[in-house]
Amino acid sequence: MTVIFAARKVTLKDNFKERTEKKLNKFSRIFSDEARAKVTVTVYKNNQTVEVTIIDKGMIYRSEASCAQMNDALDKVLDNLGRQIRKHKTKLAKKLKTAHLAELFIEQEKFNDLRDEINENEDYDLVRVKHFTLHPMSVQEAILQMNMLEHKFFIFKNLETNEINVIYSRKDGTYGLIDPQ
Repeated sequence: MTVIFAARKVTLKDNFKERTEKKLNKFSRIFSDEARAKVTVTVYKNNQTVEVTIIDKGMIYRSEASCAQMNDALDKVLDNLGRQIRKHKTKLAKKLKTAHLAELFIEQEKFNDLRDEINENEDYDLVRVKHFTLHPMSVQEAILQMNMLEHKFFIFKNLETNEINVIYSRKDGTYGLIDPQ
């Protein structure tokens, strides 16, 4: 597993990097050698936020936590990732056998910070643009992927209709689907 570190408003010490790599190696038996883990650390006032995103064969696992201490935030993030992986392991194994989910999930997600390129006269402040490849998947698979990413919505190409759809979580715990006509 390749680990990439990004620091915002903080300088990461070598012992934190070593500790992070050692703890992420516990997940190496689950992921392939091509897996990438991006660790982003941000300091804002008295909080230190650690975000870890693991991408492997189109599967994306992401967790974020804020604490007063960087190491405490890292521990919370890794515990959360472990729970996510255990929770979805049986669901994914079943679906992988039947629908080859590995081919259906997003293969690539690029992050571009365009803050410097935005025209100052605009009313809206665009801070990030994400690019990703849409693969056909069922509504249930899209809900699973959205939950693994801990997002409120997810854009996907519907396997049945071959249209671009948006799945979103509602306040009452149910899900909604936006289907263009």
